Amino acid sequence: MSILFDEKNMTFHLYNDAVSYIMAVLPNGHMAQLYFGRKIRHKEDFSYLLETAPRPMASYFFEGERTLSLEHIRQEYGVYGNTDYRQPAVEIIHRDGSRVCDFRYHSHEISAGKPQLPGLPATYTEDGSEAETLTVVLKDPVSGISLCLNYTIFCRGGIIARSVRLSNEGTKEVHLAKVMSLCMDLPDSDYEMMQFSGAWARERYVKKRRLEQGCQSVGSIRGNSSHNHNPFLVLKRPSADEFQGEVMGFSLIYSGNFLAQVEVDTYDTSRVLLGIHPDWFDWKLEPGEAFQAPEAVMVYSWEGLNGMSQIFHRLYQRRLARGVWRDRPRPILINNWEATYFDFTEDGLVQIAEKARDCGVELFVLDDGWFGARRNEYAGLGDWKPCRELLPDGIKGLSQKIENLGMKFGLWFEPEMVNKDSGLYREHPDWILHVPGRSSSHGRYQYVLDYSRPEVVSRIYEMMSEILRESRISYIKWDMNRSITECYSPALPADRQGEVFHRYILGVYDLYDRLTQEFPQILFESCASGGGRFDPGMLYYAPQAWASDNTDAAERLKIQYGTTYCYPVSSIGSHVSVVPNHQVNRSTPLYTRANVAFFGTFGYELDLNRLTGEEQEEVKKQIRFMKEYRLLLQFGTFYRLSSPFEHNMTAWMTVSEDQKVALVGWYRMMNRVNAPYARIRLKGLAPELYYEDASAGRGYYGDELMNLGLLTSDSSSGEVIGDIKPGCDFDSRIYVLKAV
Repeated sequence: MSILFDEKNMTFHLYNDAVSYIMAVLPNGHMAQLYFGRKIRHKEDFSYLLETAPRPMASYFFEGERTLSLEHIRQEYGVYGNTDYRQPAVEIIHRDGSRVCDFRYHSHEISAGKPQLPGLPATYTEDGSEAETLTVVLKDPVSGISLCLNYTIFCRGGIIARSVRLSNEGTKEVHLAKVMSLCMDLPDSDYEMMQFSGAWARERYVKKRRLEQGCQSVGSIRGNSSHNHNPFLVLKRPSADEFQGEVMGFSLIYSGNFLAQVEVDTYDTSRVLLGIHPDWFDWKLEPGEAFQAPEAVMVYSWEGLNGMSQIFHRLYQRRLARGVWRDRPRPILINNWEATYFDFTEDGLVQIAEKARDCGVELFVLDDGWFGARRNEYAGLGDWKPCRELLPDGIKGLSQKIENLGMKFGLWFEPEMVNKDSGLYREHPDWILHVPGRSSSHGRYQYVLDYSRPEVVSRIYEMMSEILRESRISYIKWDMNRSITECYSPALPADRQGEVFHRYILGVYDLYDRLTQEFPQILFESCASGGGRFDPGMLYYAPQAWASDNTDAAERLKIQYGTTYCYPVSSIGSHVSVVPNHQVNRSTPLYTRANVAFFGTFGYELDLNRLTGEEQEEVKKQIRFMKEYRLLLQFGTFYRLSSPFEHNMTAWMTVSEDQKVALVGWYRMMNRVNAPYARIRLKGLAPELYYEDASAGRGYYGDELMNLGLLTSDSSSGEVIGDIKPGCDFDSRIYVLKAV
């Protein structure tokens, strides 16, 4: 790992064992992008990589010369004006109304480790040897605005973490209309773009398209990263697949409005922009003030999509997630929501917990409906006091009863919302985001609290922390069930209303930070009607997230498969629920529901008392399996093998660090008759090791499994006669392979 600066040619070379990143200072002081890709040897002069030529209709920076046109130079951080006609990374409105900036190189600094970003989630290091950071300072000589470009290269893997900080060192206020966290200009457009889009109950579906001239983008202006699109973008060569080829991933560590865009100009160069969405963004920057943009992470892999994903998994598991739960296998839980919804009593909850305890469950979670006047979704949000009619001894008493059973206790909150039928709203009707004099729309009969106001955040913190201090709580499910529509804060002046969306998210981060600092032993799980805020920003505070409200095993294959392109298995909240499923009314085998949920945090979303004795025994077996293998399932090296978006059969696997144990998940949606024989090639095994599949009584060498494949033929390959067990729709198996 090293960052080298050549003063003669004014070039920077960041490199480690996997990747090189090269940039240079142009004659006008702007920064040019020269190379990002697989590691190359360092040499003194990379200036030949900067290609310039006179072009018709171009504009030129220097009077009388026709080579330096920023329109035709790959830049580090494109600005509005100064001869570049592409979409800029930054746009600043000066007091006189002009929008032109001229950011020129001023200085740079190379430091060990990685600095924190104040008030924002970001990747981190635990000592200075893990990474180096380059800070390049650019200044606009007219306005006095200083622009800091930060680049951190980690010692291993094709990772570059980037962030941007703007400081007003001038004498007049300015308005920031656009501040992207990342601008990446690529020399060609021969890529397929992958995005991860959907809606409630079908989050992070894989969408793929060829790059074309013009702009292609995804984003959110809903106040949250959203179910609809994820703040993550992949560019891959058309020949690349899961196992080989050049791939780049771009991930934004942020939970609010975002834009992920690729612009291809008519000369087939590609500009990637990633950051806070400029729509509805306008940040007033007074003299002496600074604005810190969120962090963006770029990953490069020449080993296909799985190679890229594994880099993100390691980074986000170990250097984004924090706290005591970062490296711990997660407790097996049961959540009462789909078992009872709002219709529960304390005795009924204890009965559910007792049966779960008998089956081996470790954590009981009480979901919505325990507080205030919350008997339905119309009332009670914001009144975080236990309902004594339902819970005579409060949360304190119930949590003690659960612990007396030998289990841990968890609790649901939705701290960012309020019902109008609540004591909090009646006391502070001005504490919701709304435009005075206009009607306020609701979502699920609730309204968004104005977290841009510190006093609102502090009030919610006081109520939550009081419960947490007096009760025995080991887990919090933090829900968020609606997006922001009327984004206006009566507490801010007119010229700062463009700050509300971002200030809201900063308020959410502040509350998370206070609670995780005071209660470091609590495991937090983020939730937003399921997967509406499944993003890296949340993983910084909560190491796992509820992946989707859709608990159907067949649908979860797609949701979890798409999620793993960026996010580690340890972050994916996944449960076994009842059938017919409450979202799609589908019935799938109990073993398949578990076989899907194993590849996540694992738990149950049902009342085990309602299962048959035979089913309860099956649950006990599932829990024993998960306890034996959960460290591998949650933290092993994960491979996608066969996509549910393309095939009737889905497969994935995880491999231990020493390559001696592998678990393969195999899932078939529709059963087949007289079908071909089937096998699937595995990955990540040691070629020379001999692996036994105890269930089949068969053994294989690693090279055999990776080159010939694992045989998965069953009764569908032929005719079901005699004692042959027939297959079924939504069938599945877990193969356990151990080296001997």
